[in-house]
Amino acid sequence: MRVEGVVLEHHGDAAVAWRDFVDFLSIADIAKYTGFSKTTVSRYFNDPDSLTLENQQKIADALDALDYRENKVGRILASGKTEFVGIIIPNLYMHYYSEMLNQILATYEKYGYKFLVFAGNSKADVERNYIEELLAYNIEGMIVLSPTIPSEELAAYDVPVVGIEREDKYISSVNTDNYMGGVQAASLLKKSGCDILIHMNAKLPDEVPAAGRTRGFEDACRENGLRYEVIYADMGNTFEENKNGIVKLVRDLEKRYPDQKKGIFMPNDTHANVLLNVLLRKYGELPDSWQIIGFDDSPISREAVIPTSTVGQQISVIANEAMEILSARMEERKKRRPQPMEPVHRVIPPILIRRETTA
Repeated sequence: MRVEGVVLEHHGDAAVAWRDFVDFLSIADIAKYTGFSKTTVSRYFNDPDSLTLENQQKIADALDALDYRENKVGRILASGKTEFVGIIIPNLYMHYYSEMLNQILATYEKYGYKFLVFAGNSKADVERNYIEELLAYNIEGMIVLSPTIPSEELAAYDVPVVGIEREDKYISSVNTDNYMGGVQAASLLKKSGCDILIHMNAKLPDEVPAAGRTRGFEDACRENGLRYEVIYADMGNTFEENKNGIVKLVRDLEKRYPDQKKGIFMPNDTHANVLLNVLLRKYGELPDSWQIIGFDDSPISREAVIPTSTVGQQISVIANEAMEILSARMEERKKRRPQPMEPVHRVIPPILIRRETTA
């Protein structure tokens, strides 16, 4: 058994070590089986287009016959390409983020990239440390859902970056048409015969896509002559924080609008579900005086005790679009002379989903 030393700091040494390593494993066996030289077999793995289709097929058949398994570690040493993508998400408590992560991971079947995931919990210093950790793993790109680090800073890292539902001036992005979602929510609550329409959300800068929900909601209410109120409040990122804030919200709204039908547009399906549960515990049912719509169409909206109306974000479409953009950029960087690529911004239309929490 022959094993050569590996010096990871130097590409030349790493490439030599890779050649010796796979030589020991199977390249020589494949060459002997096919009658091709080891150089030709190596070209099959690293530059298949340099071989004729007939010779590619002969080597592919040999791999099947020999039950060959690709040595990923060796390929990384040889090329410096890991096929890893880093993901930074704010948290896994919000059902939207966990479902988006689920859908991004599912793109492996199509794009072949693997993922390293960190939850930053909205702490910039923590997220910067996570990004440095990801870069140490030689990731080829990043998908960032967390809004904490400015896009200008993200763009300065030497990897392609795609943002989802966050400020995106300097990076590519995929977002929902949040403005249209706000219009759809107000329209549904109007059709539900509400006396007062209420939207609760955090106070967000205009450049954050989710701020469009509030603008769309307000414009739709004004254009239709509807009574409305926007309540700015940060409900936190834990169940306890959400519950405490929403209990207070219910108390305040029932005091101010005691005999009126209240239509409330929550900022996401997680908060909509907490509101639903608070009302169910208080009344044993969802009173007719409360109409609820969320935003996401994450699984919790349809799995709730009373399935919740929501503005659907087409999460699987967003995940696939993000990987399509990122994959194109990562592949471009692998070329001998990569071309500069300007940021791409794609906007996905929302789909209104009417369930049992609106009349």
